[in-house]
Amino acid sequence: MQQDLAGKTALVTGGGRGIGRAMAERLAAAGAIVAVNYAGNHQAAADTVQAIEAAGGRAFTAQARIGDPGEIEKLVAALDAEFTRRVGDKGIDILVNNIGGGDYATILDSSEALYDQTFANNVRGPFLLTRALYHRIRDNGRVINISSTGSRLTDPGIIVYSMAKAAVEAFTRVLAQELGHRGITVNAVSPGFTAGETNRHVTDDPVMARQVTDATALKRFGQPEEIADIVYALASPLGRWITAQTIDASGGFKL
Repeated sequence: MQQDLAGKTALVTGGGRGIGRAMAERLAAAGAIVAVNYAGNHQAAADTVQAIEAAGGRAFTAQARIGDPGEIEKLVAALDAEFTRRVGDKGIDILVNNIGGGDYATILDSSEALYDQTFANNVRGPFLLTRALYHRIRDNGRVINISSTGSRLTDPGIIVYSMAKAAVEAFTRVLAQELGHRGITVNAVSPGFTAGETNRHVTDDPVMARQVTDATALKRFGQPEEIADIVYALASPLGRWITAQTIDASGGFKL
């Protein structure tokens, strides 16, 4: 596999499982040194690092529950120490803001706690982390925010999640304008229904699975590796002239 990210440093938040793991593995396969952030599942993150190293790549775990008080500062300190030890400075070339998620609820069913938690995971955490790393992101670097097709849907059952992911995409566009003079690209990737642990309740239910595939132009679920390939393309030299964009990676879900 082409090593066009050799010597680059990367952080993937929520990198221990699912799409996050696939992205961490793909960036490492292209030569990047990857910090695999995780909130609480140390074993999953350690398994990801082990898989990367077994394939000849370089990675390390970085625990922090992004969004909780003091956690971002702890993460930044850990990254500074590890990247300095490995490459001689604390700069970051690729930041993938992958943490997120949210529960189903209509406006009437949405509690203040659900609203606050959804925005904390999807918006507040990535915003504050990017701010904390602002001066560490190297010129000509990459910021890639993971959004969702939920940002463009009008499903009343995911109203808070849709609002949060729409905010992620607005953040992407504004940050691209701010960082463009340094050659830093900022883009979002918007997956649809992707096979894996998060969507197992859908993929394992024949009725729900058929509803999804019938509403998808390519008539199947995406795979984590397919999302990871798009993230890699944006992170690599191939993505040097793309910024402020949201790349729909849904296979044509609900066009």
